[in-house]
Amino acid sequence: MTTDMVVVSGIAAGGDGVGRMGDGRAVFVPRTAPGERVRLRAGSLRVHRHFARGEAVEIVEPAAVRVSPPCAHYVLERCSGCQLQHLSYDAQLAAKRAIVGDALRRIGKISIADPEITGAAEQWRYRTSLDLLVKGGPGSSRVIGFHPYDRSGSVFSLVECHIADVRLMALWHTLRPHLQLLPDRVSRLTLRLDRHGTRHVIAESAGEPWRTADQLRSALADGAGVVCWWRPVDGAARVVAGPATGFSATGFEDANPAMGQAARRWAVELLGEVRGLLVWDLYGGTGDMALLLAERGAQVVSVDSDEKAIAWARNRADLGAFGPQVRCIAGRAEDIVPSLPAPDVVVVAPPRSGLHWDVVLRLAGDPVARLAYLSRDPATLARDLHRMEVNYRILAVRAFDQFPQTAQVGAVAHLEAAAA
Repeated sequence: MTTDMVVVSGIAAGGDGVGRMGDGRAVFVPRTAPGERVRLRAGSLRVHRHFARGEAVEIVEPAAVRVSPPCAHYVLERCSGCQLQHLSYDAQLAAKRAIVGDALRRIGKISIADPEITGAAEQWRYRTSLDLLVKGGPGSSRVIGFHPYDRSGSVFSLVECHIADVRLMALWHTLRPHLQLLPDRVSRLTLRLDRHGTRHVIAESAGEPWRTADQLRSALADGAGVVCWWRPVDGAARVVAGPATGFSATGFEDANPAMGQAARRWAVELLGEVRGLLVWDLYGGTGDMALLLAERGAQVVSVDSDEKAIAWARNRADLGAFGPQVRCIAGRAEDIVPSLPAPDVVVVAPPRSGLHWDVVLRLAGDPVARLAYLSRDPATLARDLHRMEVNYRILAVRAFDQFPQTAQVGAVAHLEAAAA
């Protein structure tokens, strides 16, 4: 086969199709599907030491799993927000199972089959947050949206995002005509929908505070249900227009709440009986996992570095009903763990970067009987499991499709102490 032709055999972790060159090197080709024979664009092949990248100019033999993407931005602007809209949903799930399984085998050195996957309840309109890029200055020259996957320095103007909640899109549609009311030096705009239905606009900028936020809020349809935040570059965000709801719009929340809860429920169910046991809930955020554990009778210590998230958790009426059964501590897990009483069970839900090395050392050096790891990135999950494999056995792994149409996939791993 000539170097301008590639047979795609699978989907790589970032969402690109992957095939092989004649010399055995992997070649990554965006927007292709397993089983397809594609022709590469002349001059697009960039060869590196161990792999190559190319751009498909023609799908010579389309795969049966290829579908027509419904989003115009995906086709015309080559939006980077989604990577898999050209695949049927069943094909997306199969690709994500393989991504998790490959990471566990290749990075984690774990002999394991591709895990089962829980599909999303909603394949569209599920995202409760949008992080938008800004290019250009004030006025009509300002462009706000996403960047093309092959031109990270460019930004196209967003009209419609098909994976965003309709309430966020309604906010965006009413906000677009009033972009001049954003800070002059705005560099990033985030739209969020909290669990009570309140919509938040977070503008990040250098220079003077956002002084036109009240005008923007007044100009919006149903502006009474909108809270405006200003975040200085490298600074803390604060409310500048609208009621202070207590919800931290800048803290971590699941962008797909239904699937985040599904992953937590599965994790808790497989932990089994926890009544009367002390459970560490590390990276516990606003307390959703702590609540599930407390409802099953556990004594819970929930730790998170986000002080606003912990403040929110402490003020939750449903958690407060359990009184001293639940403690919420603000601080970095690696700093807090040495001072905590020894746990019977541990639950960890770290960011995409995975567990801090000091947390790994604590869990590996003094293993607990049962451990649940809720992962947002298969690669760091695999790395951390490999680091702890001496003292733990993996009992079960399940993937969760928290972000349909994208290449992102979550996973939950259940472990037990090797001597148990």
